[in-house]
Amino acid sequence: MRGSTEKSGTLFSYVDLESRIPEKHPLRTIRTIVNEALTALDGDFGELYSEIGRPSIPPEHLLRAMLLQIFYALRSERLLVERLDFDLSFRWFVGLGIDDRVWDASTFSKNRDRLLDGDIAMRFLAAILDRPKVKRLVSTEHFSVDGTLIEAWASMKSFRRRSGDSSGGPPADDGSSGKQPDGRNGEVDFHGEKRSNATHASTTDPDAMLYRKSPGASAMLCYMGHVLMENRNGLVVDVEATRVSGHAERMAAVEMVKGISSASGTRRVTVGADRGFDARDFVEDMRELGATPHVAQNTSGRRSAIDGRTTRHPGYALSIRVRKRIEEVFGWVKAAAGQRKTKFRGLPKVRFAFTFAVAAYNLVRLPKLLTE
Repeated sequence: MRGSTEKSGTLFSYVDLESRIPEKHPLRTIRTIVNEALTALDGDFGELYSEIGRPSIPPEHLLRAMLLQIFYALRSERLLVERLDFDLSFRWFVGLGIDDRVWDASTFSKNRDRLLDGDIAMRFLAAILDRPKVKRLVSTEHFSVDGTLIEAWASMKSFRRRSGDSSGGPPADDGSSGKQPDGRNGEVDFHGEKRSNATHASTTDPDAMLYRKSPGASAMLCYMGHVLMENRNGLVVDVEATRVSGHAERMAAVEMVKGISSASGTRRVTVGADRGFDARDFVEDMRELGATPHVAQNTSGRRSAIDGRTTRHPGYALSIRVRKRIEEVFGWVKAAAGQRKTKFRGLPKVRFAFTFAVAAYNLVRLPKLLTE
């Protein structure tokens, strides 16, 4: 007999969200690790919220939702909230019941500053790495370090002179400084004008700075993200985001290596890096910290700071080969997690977003690593 397409609504629902998620779904493994990490941060969350007033949306729910936004490459919180409203797997992962009401998208903006003040992104990354089943996957002796550019959420038209004419160009048609009658920015001819970070700054994101990656590349307003990766399974153990400069990569690397050097005690560690780190001051800093710098040699018209004392060991060639896996981190964080061009302004928020995206990268890797 042919079935009818007409359906009548039911008064009660007996849907169990737990039974709707396949047993081998990767989100199950990820959710277990995330729940353990968030439980470890319970005390930190308690310090961020007042004991009086109306109950807020649990920060655990917000962080799980933000992870889903990264996992599924949702470009905005509005799309995330829309997906939460109808996707049962999203509700299950976040911790919402099938009848629970989804909050407004503006909730993320209002609570992000609170999470930022508590440095929750970095603590969340550390809590993930501190889980016993994750800790045994992490090497404590061999690491790699590198940095990448993050394009700022600021137009080149916003890069104006610091003093004098705030418009950075000719006056607009209506005689005001920079605005046309229709509300658009005034036309500016930058041809022949020399602009630098010493004389100019962005009016929309003062923390963003002009930087050129290579002599043949175009300059852009950007930040720099730095990653310290362990070499056994390619998991990230430390993250930093800074303003751009010619020495930012090496300075951030030294600070991150200080952390692993103090944790390793008297045991020496190796740190792999590309040719951009082949500088005498960086090599000396690494050796003072008790780390062996496995840096790729840069011999283009100069003498390398790495000599035979380091290159003669078989471990050097291995580090040079393995350290290229750090590019996989940057590739995923930029393409899938939306960090090629940040959607935030100001270094603190850019750092939070980049760190949280790197934590999501570790979580994406873990289901497969834990089954091997």
